[in-house]
Amino acid sequence: MTAQLDFTDRVVIVTGAGRGIGRAHALLLASRGASVVVGDLGSTTDGSGVESGDPAADVVAEIAAAGGKAVAVNSDITTDEGATALVDAAISNFGRLDAVINNAGIVRAAPFRDVPDDEYQRHLDVHYLGPMRLLRAAWPHLLESAAPRVVNTISQAMLGNPGMSHYGGSKGALFGLTRNLALEGLEAGVKVNAIAPGAGTRMAEAAADTLSPEIMEYMRTQLLPEHVAPVAAFLVHPSCEATGEVFNVAGGIVNRLALVNTVGIHDPSLTVETVAERWEQIMTITPEAIPQIVAPAQMPVS
Repeated sequence: MTAQLDFTDRVVIVTGAGRGIGRAHALLLASRGASVVVGDLGSTTDGSGVESGDPAADVVAEIAAAGGKAVAVNSDITTDEGATALVDAAISNFGRLDAVINNAGIVRAAPFRDVPDDEYQRHLDVHYLGPMRLLRAAWPHLLESAAPRVVNTISQAMLGNPGMSHYGGSKGALFGLTRNLALEGLEAGVKVNAIAPGAGTRMAEAAADTLSPEIMEYMRTQLLPEHVAPVAAFLVHPSCEATGEVFNVAGGIVNRLALVNTVGIHDPSLTVETVAERWEQIMTITPEAIPQIVAPAQMPVS
């Protein structure tokens, strides 16, 4: 049986950690010995404003009551100042930074033609530019860690979901950032991965109109935030060597989301008719399909 993984002396920033999945991340990591920077602005689910209360402080109080170490930060990661505040809190309170879990998110389901530009921008700010700004501020400190780790939170919606062109598109951008930073971090040992979680949180409730009542009830009762946290925790542990990967996580199910190139065809005299005639060969995923991984031998491609 595998020995219990210890996180003593690990310092981890978790964004959106005041509620739901982020809270589960923070509580689990702190219970295993990590010092946690609990970041949460307390925003509404659609990101249009800030609610009353201080969910970050509430989580820190839970951690402290259980004998753990944590500090709350109510900053906005969509600004350079807010992102830097989280990193500064890690350094000033705990003297180092070993890992970042980008979990903060917003959502509002709406048909493609009904989503205004400012809502696209808000989703990009929270899901892509926010994590980018936080990681840019954190990167110099992560490079000083013996085992630097990053976990980004994407979504299956990036592969298509009704009424979520703005949400899924911004999560797809974060997937691209994950892969590129995994490649850039190879030499320095920065492992960068992503999770696509499913859980019955207030975010899921906000998107309930895109799901059937049966699925929503299943999420509320069977897909808990506590089912997601163990995967994120493992990905920020020094023993985890994966990088550039995405893991679907929901209700105790964990699997790898893999991108593959099919064998396809090669014809220097390619014509439209050739494409039409050999379409099935182009499309078929055979055992010879090549997974797209981030590895030392991989070279950037255009």
